[in-house]
Amino acid sequence: MARWWTYGVTFPSRSLLNSPPKLLLFIGLLVSVICYNPTDSGAVELESSNFDSHIANTELVFINFYADWCRFSNMLAPIYNEAAQKIHDEFPDRSQVILGRVDCDKHSSISQRYQVSKYPTLKLIRNGVPVKKEYRGARTPEAFIEYIRKQLETPLHEFTSLQELMDIDALGDKRLFIGYMRDNKTKTYETYRKVAMNLKDECAFYIGFGNASAQMHPPENDIIAFRPDRTRSVDADETFLGNGENFDELLVWIQAKCVPLVREITFENAEELTEEGLPFLIFFHDPTDIESVKKYNQLVSGQLMDEKHNINFLTADGLKFAHPLHHLGKSAKDLPLLAIDSFRHMYLFSDMSQFEESGKVKKFIQDLQSGKLHREFHYGPDEPEEVPHTEEAPQLHDSGHPTSPPESTFKKLGPSPNRYTLLKDEL
Repeated sequence: MARWWTYGVTFPSRSLLNSPPKLLLFIGLLVSVICYNPTDSGAVELESSNFDSHIANTELVFINFYADWCRFSNMLAPIYNEAAQKIHDEFPDRSQVILGRVDCDKHSSISQRYQVSKYPTLKLIRNGVPVKKEYRGARTPEAFIEYIRKQLETPLHEFTSLQELMDIDALGDKRLFIGYMRDNKTKTYETYRKVAMNLKDECAFYIGFGNASAQMHPPENDIIAFRPDRTRSVDADETFLGNGENFDELLVWIQAKCVPLVREITFENAEELTEEGLPFLIFFHDPTDIESVKKYNQLVSGQLMDEKHNINFLTADGLKFAHPLHHLGKSAKDLPLLAIDSFRHMYLFSDMSQFEESGKVKKFIQDLQSGKLHREFHYGPDEPEEVPHTEEAPQLHDSGHPTSPPESTFKKLGPSPNRYTLLKDEL
């Protein structure tokens, strides 16, 4: 008897021809399921054999790290697949963008590499480099599509005259990188564009072609320059002296300058900063007090560079962050102020008149690291004669029990531990 062989399923040919319509429909559906390939539509299945290739050859890879046993992963799957298909229809070039998914139980080495601790986790990788901040927007096809469209927007702002750069500089709200180039056909331009794509959230990238920038570069050489935020720094422009066609080399140089040593904490980025896990050294200031912010930046770059891996140097608008000041027993009239938030307690730098004295703030940080600040809270000063007398009463936290120093305020701005499914072995 003749038989049809389809992926291991056999059907007698004569019986098939005499089958009723419902049976034929069932068989058709069965064959379509057996023949289904998840890479033909929806999200691309990423696994150990193809992961690095996709990351290396695709400008934007948006990844859903999931687990089959996770209820929330299963709820997200059809939504994510729908978005993936629509994005592929809109941006069919696979070298530009793909939506992928990783089964973290089958490919634990990939999930560990990207420090995935909850399911489902959504991460974006631009030009092979993971974006620090996870996707935490709405989980709908429309939201995913809009997010990808925004990520694919050009990061380069073209200027047509040098006067435009002067006007941009006057705004002074971001660090600037400026490309003075012949045209947009050079390898340096493409490298600069890719690096700008990776760092467009942190810095502003401008570019001028032809006559608009001819005065700023030799005829046959493109120039890339860095301009710091004039409201926070007194540094001059700096020209990149490396190979402008080397992505890794240019990325390292721009990244080191684009992400400043001293950052401003806001309600929008507080969660991301908290996730870095380092205590905060926070300079609270009046938003109109630009000079004190510059002094703080100079203090950090001049005296505290060797502490940059131990603590986050931050500034904060003392009017917007009035609540932490209240916990410290201070108000806007006491600005500027310096404090450490260890995510357990907040410690106030006692005398701002000594703020710029060599070694004073460094000693403050070292006292946190040695446990002295916490120890003195519980057992009194190690050296009473060195501690200035204060008449202030200990602050009260929400439970009504006295505590000095007050509890951390900024840890409450961190991500909720219950936002995602826990790992399987945590259940």
